[in-house]
Amino acid sequence: MKKVFWKLLAAVLGLGAAFLYYYVTIPAFNIHSTGTWTFLAAGWVVLLGLLSFKKLRFTKQGKLEYEGGKKGVLLMKLGLGVLLLMLVILAAGGLLSSPVVNADAYQRLLTVEEREFTEDIKPADYNQIPLLDKASAELLGNRKMGSMVEYVSQFEVSNLYSQINYQGKPVRVTPLVYASPVKWLTNHGDGIPAYIMIDMATQETECVKLEKPIRYSQSEYFGRNIYRHLRFRYPTYIFDQISFEIDDEGTPYWICPVKEFQIGLFGGQTIGKVVLCNAVTGECSSMDVEDVPKWVDRVYPADLLVELYDYYGSLKHGFFNSVLGQRDCLRTTDGFNYIAMDDDVWVYTGVTSVSGDESNVGFVLMNQRTMETRYYSCAGAEEYSAMSSAEGQVQNLGYQATFPLLLNISGEPTYFLALKDAAGLVKKYAMVNIQRYQIVAIGDTVGECEKAYRALMRTNNIGSGEDAAAQKQSGTISRMAQGVIDGNTHYYVILNGSDVIYDVLLADFIEIVRYKEGDRITLEYLEGQETRQVVGVGD
Repeated sequence: MKKVFWKLLAAVLGLGAAFLYYYVTIPAFNIHSTGTWTFLAAGWVVLLGLLSFKKLRFTKQGKLEYEGGKKGVLLMKLGLGVLLLMLVILAAGGLLSSPVVNADAYQRLLTVEEREFTEDIKPADYNQIPLLDKASAELLGNRKMGSMVEYVSQFEVSNLYSQINYQGKPVRVTPLVYASPVKWLTNHGDGIPAYIMIDMATQETECVKLEKPIRYSQSEYFGRNIYRHLRFRYPTYIFDQISFEIDDEGTPYWICPVKEFQIGLFGGQTIGKVVLCNAVTGECSSMDVEDVPKWVDRVYPADLLVELYDYYGSLKHGFFNSVLGQRDCLRTTDGFNYIAMDDDVWVYTGVTSVSGDESNVGFVLMNQRTMETRYYSCAGAEEYSAMSSAEGQVQNLGYQATFPLLLNISGEPTYFLALKDAAGLVKKYAMVNIQRYQIVAIGDTVGECEKAYRALMRTNNIGSGEDAAAQKQSGTISRMAQGVIDGNTHYYVILNGSDVIYDVLLADFIEIVRYKEGDRITLEYLEGQETRQVVGVGD
């Protein structure tokens, strides 16, 4: 009876420990998951320990013996052999799946198409350009949360801040989270009532209150924790970074990409499937990548895309060349940003040589929904060099530059940066020419910055297209209006026979106050998105 009792106790304890380990770590049951092998090895060790607990003893000579007879000793050796086999599989699987022996396969994971910059990158539209980085968005989100009296004592803002395209605008969205386990205990019955949405172009911040609350999130516990909810629904899926998004109607979803390994046991990771989980109802749907709805923006994590391009650029002539000779080896620069294009979110990063110089040979755009990758050849300054150049223009103020965006200004690849003070607030904007990064324009507003940059381009005889040079238009003023933008007075002029609006900044052309409707005027201007920016006024 004692033997039966100890065996039952060992079995119960073993199963209990295995379940607890699984519930906490929630590994996938998949041979491609290192978590699966770790779980099996750990469980096997616990089981062997429990079975041998009453049969191990020390002799008088201090040696450890096993009192199980020949059969017991044989079973114990067999158990240790199984454990050793698991460890060998882990080690050998990792080596045989690595770029060391599969350089060609890794290099082919990503298909890269060479494109022309001016054909793909449209002239800058500041209504669709994210003027803030994630850190600035977090400041706005926390400030908004502080004004929500009914929520601020119970909830906080998650640090996710996923950048997506929503109804043609670049926005960052992030859910609220419970402020503490105690706040979860008192509020989880009602769920999370809202999420934060920040327009990255206008800096407008909104707390979107939901008719039905979010019940599945990262801040939940037990079965409603999003990771545990996904694991119990899809026990064999190996999930990558999940992101928070909203569909075209504003319904919150968790976008959960599923890893696919194409090289060996653990190597060549891409994304094979995507699970869309409704954050309100918990309803899940699994689909192939090519079937993902258009409103979804973040299927491929940015880190994964950058890693895949690094394989593509560095392994052209094998692994050892990437380490030793480094012939024709390229890599991405340290950092990336996001660009809204074709209603998708594209990851932007520069491409430089592995020698670590301070110049780029080009840059890449990588689509986060489809993995489409485009390379643009453009020798010029590396991003951090451009950031230093912009900071040098305001070194007396001590502003810090954000990682740049890529814009098309008059056909010229241009870095666009925000300059922030010590509190993290955006104070100025900068534009830096990629090929000639000593050409730097600074402005208090985006419009002023662009105007100064175009003036520098004309002075240095760079740029292409009509909008690189000022044009002239004469006519009689049919309408004239005045407005104030960012503390600056503007006059808006319309000429007879035209519906084009000309924008005249009073600080630059004080003589505009002498004109009235019916007067004849000659305007020298640059093309803008909604107005024509005047750079000269005359009779």
